[in-house]
Amino acid sequence: MINFSEYFQGGYDYEAFLEKYGKPGERERWNAMHARIELTDAQRALLAGFTREMKVLVMAGTWCGDCVEQCPIFAHFAAASPRIQLRFVDRDEAAPAGAVALSDELLLCGAPRVPQVVFISEDDHPVARYGDRTLAKYRDMAATLGGAACPSGIGGPVGDLLAATVQEWLDEFERAQLILRTSGRLRNLHGD
Repeated sequence: MINFSEYFQGGYDYEAFLEKYGKPGERERWNAMHARIELTDAQRALLAGFTREMKVLVMAGTWCGDCVEQCPIFAHFAAASPRIQLRFVDRDEAAPAGAVALSDELLLCGAPRVPQVVFISEDDHPVARYGDRTLAKYRDMAATLGGAACPSGIGGPVGDLLAATVQEWLDEFERAQLILRTSGRLRNLHGD
């Protein structure tokens, strides 16, 4: 079994990931998307109410349009919750010596697609996985089939699609938090 914690420990925070891997044009697209994202008061309150420490490992690529459109959302979530520890690893460098490559472990439909998110407990147990796109994004893509299968990251989702993407990712973060919160093992550990 792959040791997700090892990858988490070797990962980068949001800004360091962009600095290390992003070319200037890529960083501009990530920054532009980050500036477009606004959490609602209810979303911020939900995130602030998280009670369990939650490690969030994101396998991504700064070149990836899907990552441009979604990874800045995770940075907003981490900023709104002191319980979220967020780390990024580059898909193409996610193979420490002697270990199974993270990208091989997180294949989707037979391919190393990104972003991929792994939620990890405070004591390093895998909790949940999610990626590479939300249901709203897949519905939008299916409704407009034709052209490239992967977005360019230029422009990004607009209006309702962006809001739906933020909410659907928040639903996954909340789901992982609730798994942690209701875990008998962790409740015993914390006496709650």
